Amino acid sequence: MELFDALVQRASVRKLKPVEVTGADLQRILDAGRRAPSGQNFQPFDFLVIRDPDTLRELSRAQACIGDVTLAVALVADPEKSRWWLEDIAAATANMLLAITALGYASVWIEGTLLRQEAEHKRLLGIPENLRLMILLPIGQAAEAVAQAPKRALEDMVHRDRW
Repeated sequence: MELFDALVQRASVRKLKPVEVTGADLQRILDAGRRAPSGQNFQPFDFLVIRDPDTLRELSRAQACIGDVTLAVALVADPEKSRWWLEDIAAATANMLLAITALGYASVWIEGTLLRQEAEHKRLLGIPENLRLMILLPIGQAAEAVAQAPKRALEDMVHRDRW
């Protein structure tokens, strides 16, 4: 799939069904995250690949769709590495979501429900205390057709030369 097709087709899919993500596809998804822009190239994030069914089931208490997949990727940040860690991890997440879409899979950016129980989830995943568990991307197939949420018209949000 071309980049611009992925931009148009990417949607937040909360009803997922399990699918086997190939090793090659997983590497491409992770590499897309690695290649995201990063302030001063500090790259203050790591990726945790989660395949253990019991762990996924436990994480699904925060967001049900996690229990419906065989693979999720957690994005973990080190706030001490960069003052732009939040922007950097968001850029990595966006790249990964586009790669997931381009490869024919579906996902959803899980943050809020995860952060409300961050300490508990960090313990479950063995993440050190000084790091932040920021985002979880369950990867599967869309259980039903999902269109991208409506976006504002381009002419309503683009200003030229002056506001």
